[in-house]
Amino acid sequence: MGQEYFINSQELENKIRQLLPSQGGAGAGFDLSASTQIIPIIDVTEQAEGSNVRADLQSALSFGSTTSFFTTNATDNIIENTGTFRVFGNAFIGDASVNAVARLQLFDSNGTAKTVYIARGKTSSTATAYALGFDFLVKLEAGEILKANSGNDLCVIEGVTRQIASLDGTLINP
Repeated sequence: MGQEYFINSQELENKIRQLLPSQGGAGAGFDLSASTQIIPIIDVTEQAEGSNVRADLQSALSFGSTTSFFTTNATDNIIENTGTFRVFGNAFIGDASVNAVARLQLFDSNGTAKTVYIARGKTSSTATAYALGFDFLVKLEAGEILKANSGNDLCVIEGVTRQIASLDGTLINP
């Protein structure tokens, strides 16, 4: 049998009230305590949610779960659906020019843009080419779009997207 200790900490009590209002956060008094008794915790979250796929396997790529994209000297819509997506690939910038700029941008329903990735050629007297990788997650709400923008023919953006979760956070298996 373990020993029990009472903890008197206003900071801890405030945090418990904030995080767990049903556990006394509504103003009822309570005591925090600690015990030397070992209590095993078994995490059955995945099974309770109906998923038994490991997290690393859940994010795997498959033939049916990926969409590729290729943009040069244009602006193309990459993702127009809601949810969370993995976006990865490369920006290829050849013969560095001041206009050789690769951008991946989020647009809201008003057309306002936010750049989430940018690669820019460095002007040089010698021909230089760059391949710059990207790999990130993006969450799109209703009306939002991820676009790829290539400044000219010397700039290519090529990659793959894969939806990993719906808008409400439900994981999508490959």
